[in-house]
Amino acid sequence: MADSRNSRSSDGLGSASPAPAVTRAAAVLDALAASATGRLTLSDLARELGIPKSSTSNLLLALEEARLISRQGAEFTLGRKLVELGAAYLSRLDEVQEFYRYCEQAPTLSRETVRIAMLDGTNVIYLARYEGHPAVRLTSNIGDKMPVSLCAVGKALMARLNVHDIEEMFPDDAELPVMTPKSLRTGAELKAQLRTIREQGYAFEDEESTTGVVCLAVSVPTRGAHGPSLGLSVTALKATYTEEQGSQMVKELRELARSLGNPMG
Repeated sequence: MADSRNSRSSDGLGSASPAPAVTRAAAVLDALAASATGRLTLSDLARELGIPKSSTSNLLLALEEARLISRQGAEFTLGRKLVELGAAYLSRLDEVQEFYRYCEQAPTLSRETVRIAMLDGTNVIYLARYEGHPAVRLTSNIGDKMPVSLCAVGKALMARLNVHDIEEMFPDDAELPVMTPKSLRTGAELKAQLRTIREQGYAFEDEESTTGVVCLAVSVPTRGAHGPSLGLSVTALKATYTEEQGSQMVKELRELARSLGNPMG
C-alpha cells in the first residue's frame, strides 16, 4: 500500500517520463546537491524518488559505477565525475574564457574579486570567479546558487525582465530570504530597487548578503535569441570602498559586458 503521506504516484518519480530511469537519476543528483550535509542514505533517496528501495539501490549502483555518486558507508554523496563534466561545460563557454582574459588585464578588476553568473529562475548560478583580491574570499564558489534578491548580479539580471514576469515571481507581500540586517525583506522592496537599477544601469548590493562586503553588477547583452542570461559582479570590502573606485569598477564591468555580448565589437 502506498504511503498516504507521499503525494507521488505508486510508480514514483519519472512515471510519466519518456525515460524514467534518467529522470530518477537526475532526481538523485538534485537531492544530494540540495542536502544540507551533502549525504543521503538509501532510505532517504527511496523516499525522495517514491520508489522501492530495491529499485533505488539498482539506480544508485549504476550511478556509482559511472562515478556520478560515491558511497561512504551507508550514505551517498555526489561523485567527482560531476566536477569533470562541469569543467568541460565551462571550458566550452566562450564567455567564461573571455571573462578570465579581460579580468587579468583590466586596470581595476584585475585587483578585485569578480564573478560571472547565469540567471536560473529566482536564483543565479555562479559560473566563474576571478580572484584578484585575496582579502575578499567570503564570496560564492563556482556552481553555487544565490537567491536573486540577495546579490547585485541577481538584481541586475532581474531588472532586465518584463515587469509582469517580475510581478508574478515577487508580489509586493512576498517574503524574501534574509542573510543580514540589510537584506531586502519583501517583493515591494526588491521591485523598488529594480526600478533604480534600470535607471542607473547597474546594481549595487550594500552588505545584503555578507556584512562588511559591497558588490556592483551589470547584465551582459544577450547574444542571439537563445543566448544565456549572464551577469557580471565585482566584490569589495565596505571599509575601503569609495565612490571613485565604484565608478571605475562599473566602467570596466560595462566594457567586459559589451565584449561578452558582442564579441565582434
